[in-house]
Amino acid sequence: MKQFFLLYSLLSIIYISAQDSKSKGNINIGVESNIQYILFDDVDNAVTQDNFRSNNYINLSYDINKFSFGLQVEGYAPKAIQNYSPSYNKQIALATAFVKYKTKKLDATLGHFYEQFGSGLVLRSWEDRQLGINNALLGARVKYNLSKGVGLTGLVARQRYGFKLSESNIYGFNSEINLTDMFNYTKTNLNIGLSFVGKDEPYVSITPGFKGANFPNYVYTTSARLDYSQGGFYSNVEYVSKSDDVRIASNQVVEGDKHKGNAALLTLGYSKKGMGISGTFRRLENMSFYSEREAAGNIYNEQIMNYIPGLTKQHDYSLTNIYVYQAQTQADFVTFLDVNPDTGYAKGHVKDGELGGQIDFYYKFKKKTTLGGKYGTKLAANFSHWTDLYTSFDKSQSYQSGYQIDYDTDLLNYRTLLYRDFNLEIRKKWSKKVSSIFSYANLLYNKSILEGLEFESVNANIAIAESTFKLGHGKAIRAEIQHLWTPNDQKNWAAGTLEYNASTKLAFFATDMYNYGLTKDHYYNFGTSYTKNKTRVALNYGKQRGGLLCVGGVCRVVQASTGFNLSLITSF
Repeated sequence: MKQFFLLYSLLSIIYISAQDSKSKGNINIGVESNIQYILFDDVDNAVTQDNFRSNNYINLSYDINKFSFGLQVEGYAPKAIQNYSPSYNKQIALATAFVKYKTKKLDATLGHFYEQFGSGLVLRSWEDRQLGINNALLGARVKYNLSKGVGLTGLVARQRYGFKLSESNIYGFNSEINLTDMFNYTKTNLNIGLSFVGKDEPYVSITPGFKGANFPNYVYTTSARLDYSQGGFYSNVEYVSKSDDVRIASNQVVEGDKHKGNAALLTLGYSKKGMGISGTFRRLENMSFYSEREAAGNIYNEQIMNYIPGLTKQHDYSLTNIYVYQAQTQADFVTFLDVNPDTGYAKGHVKDGELGGQIDFYYKFKKKTTLGGKYGTKLAANFSHWTDLYTSFDKSQSYQSGYQIDYDTDLLNYRTLLYRDFNLEIRKKWSKKVSSIFSYANLLYNKSILEGLEFESVNANIAIAESTFKLGHGKAIRAEIQHLWTPNDQKNWAAGTLEYNASTKLAFFATDMYNYGLTKDHYYNFGTSYTKNKTRVALNYGKQRGGLLCVGGVCRVVQASTGFNLSLITSF
């Protein structure tokens, strides 16, 4: 508890210093505190220790002339909130710090920084406190504008996880060549990107006396991409190649087995006023990329070097987020199918990645038409479809090659459906004060393969309706009802939400998810929030459903619990 109050004493000192420094530069301070008091969880049913937890962040940045300085102090007192990694094990400590020098041509950083090359398939470091991710890089980065339209980036660093650093050294180089700027194109946008990211991590066998295949100390990825747009049409294509790396099966390193990886990403779209359509397609094969091999076994998304989100619609409702698709990046042996008559050994089926994509369509019916009505009507549809990559191998090879298993993967294959989601959304404004959203989703979730247990595939239908009633002077009421029905898994669910905005500053809410088809469990939540200027305070009490929490297509497992949550966010 002493460390908890020490954190806020430090904030007071920084604030006083900030007032004295404003005339010399620009200083910004951000504060976030999330406090949790757990009453029950699904493991112990009655928590008797560590029921009080908190995550606290103070971010300070100072800009003067061409220099920028920054630091982030973090405190987890007496422990981090539930479902955070044990590596966040300090009650108060300096977490990140940097100094930056920037001119028109040069941008140099020493210390901690975040970076992304292209779409992130080869490198992305970022912070997401809701997911418990902060994989900042600690080292040196230089960005240089070589000439008009040509930008270069080079870096050398180690990756943060919790209050530790990875054992590997990370090297990266990226180039962005904007042909539009170079040749003064007026109607066409054309950009080429080339990236290289490597890590150097000595291999130490986890099996005493193991004499299998030599794992490479150096693993690297290369990326080439092209962006093209003209008028309402836009496109992006990217191909990534990954050198030999360990095979990770069921989140564990497979000793002596190494394979290459690759990824292909294609985006096509067209938009004009009132209408748009886009498609994103991706093929992944053995594209897990960690700063340490052993990190593959963690459930906290730590030490991930690249960014591979699930490319499906990011739903906003509780019931549509029960069955969520995660990108399949690893090679994994799933089932043995038959016996090779020539060798007598079993042939198998490998889950080596994924193949699929999604298509989005948007259309606005004009005002004063039959379907548009007085205020117009907005229609949005999304379809996503994902399968595994069918891969065959002969198990006898594992004995002939010292645990090295060679396999063949089909370039295109739709044999095993992993996930499918079709959803439709209609937004309708009835009057100046009343508007509604109606949604429907039909999805198939292959639980057996996606979760690695013997389950029947889930085929679910979800219907949602919500309406907002503006009462004037910042007051409004929003009501929402949801229903999910499926003959599989936990069967039928019902959910509802009621929100009341007493003003533009003060709001109250109550929600409930009820599984009436099998478990008869209620997952309720009610609370309030108050916002003024740059400060927001929120308090809620409820029961959290265990499962996946997803943000931007990246997910983590959360444990069911019941308790209070208090959050404070402010900046000055």
